[in-house]
Amino acid sequence: MACLTNQFVGLKCPRILRTRNKNLGNPIIIHTMQKIVCKATSVGTTNAQTRERLKLKEMFEEAYERCRIAPMEGVGFTVEDFHSALEKYDFDSDMGTKVKGTVFKVDANGALVDITAKSSAYLPVKEASIHNIKHVEEAGIFPGFREEFVIIGKNEADDSVVLSLRSIQYDLAWERCRQLQDEDVVVKGKVVGANKGGVVALVEGLHGFVPFSQIFSKSTAEELLEKELPLKFVEVDQEQTRVILSNRKAMADSQTQLGIGSVVLGTVQSLKPYGAFIDIGGINGLLHVSQISHDRVSDIATIFQPGDTLKVMILSHDRERGRVSLSTKKLEPTPGDMIRNPKLVFEKAEEMAQTFRQRIAQAEAMARADLLKFHPESGLTLNSDGILGPLTSGLPAEGLDLSETFPAEES
Repeated sequence: MACLTNQFVGLKCPRILRTRNKNLGNPIIIHTMQKIVCKATSVGTTNAQTRERLKLKEMFEEAYERCRIAPMEGVGFTVEDFHSALEKYDFDSDMGTKVKGTVFKVDANGALVDITAKSSAYLPVKEASIHNIKHVEEAGIFPGFREEFVIIGKNEADDSVVLSLRSIQYDLAWERCRQLQDEDVVVKGKVVGANKGGVVALVEGLHGFVPFSQIFSKSTAEELLEKELPLKFVEVDQEQTRVILSNRKAMADSQTQLGIGSVVLGTVQSLKPYGAFIDIGGINGLLHVSQISHDRVSDIATIFQPGDTLKVMILSHDRERGRVSLSTKKLEPTPGDMIRNPKLVFEKAEEMAQTFRQRIAQAEAMARADLLKFHPESGLTLNSDGILGPLTSGLPAEGLDLSETFPAEES
């Protein structure tokens, strides 16, 4: 009924005419004519709607057939364009390929990395750093972390790739070690292992071998474990994965810089009744109890504790025996300051050491003058700096520095 009602909405039928014409005055005839007119009008309207529906049906059928036969006709973005767009984000997933990626999630075993590829990528925790870590966060890896990774494998189960930062860091570490070897510099290495032939030290993330013959001190392997040693590179061979180090070469360089009267920074290693052993850049020096202060020291432990950092002055250095004598007594502005106010002693250390060196220089100059006095036949003169110079043209013009000359024996 509703449908039928809708078809008659808006239709206007003629009013029932009341006429006096005798031919048309019959009400029955007039009412019959009205019904005929209304029906004709309704049929006309229904035919128009049917034609419209048929036209829409033809349009849909034509569109369906066009999609079935030629689906891309009239479309600007073709299948080729689609594949081309995918290729922009595709990459070579072969082993060893380097890709840029951004971490978007971390878990207990590693991190998920977005490398803008069709498949996902995963960074295991053991491949996150050259160092041993338990969580990727220890290597500074959090969501948003962006870096270059290298593909080291593929998970066939879900078609994902396995990434590594460790491999890249290893290559950089080898390059760095070769550079340090070329520059012949001293580096610090932590002893992490030992065997019959020597110890293993960790340098720049690589494990290097230090033979016992290349260790300066007479310490055992157990005594060296977990300690840091000054080292120099002897051999760096990435193909053979071999790094050979020397503690002796590093110590030789350090020793040449230890001049009498020099002030150096040291760390207390151990205390003995007769003094304290101080580590000065990998060399153990002895601060004898008599060289701590001008005042008497009854108990060294009341002044120093193992691990304390302090400034000391080099008193003597026996290179052959590897012994270094130290002093804080010579650095005291006033006698007893090392006991009462060690901070003041360290603040004035360089100033007091300079005064000490000047006194030493004056003493040496006097010794040279005495040498000339008792040996005038040497043909040497003494300049204002205490350097012996030539009287004749046969000697070097700059003179001779006789600071290492031993006094002449009495005849």
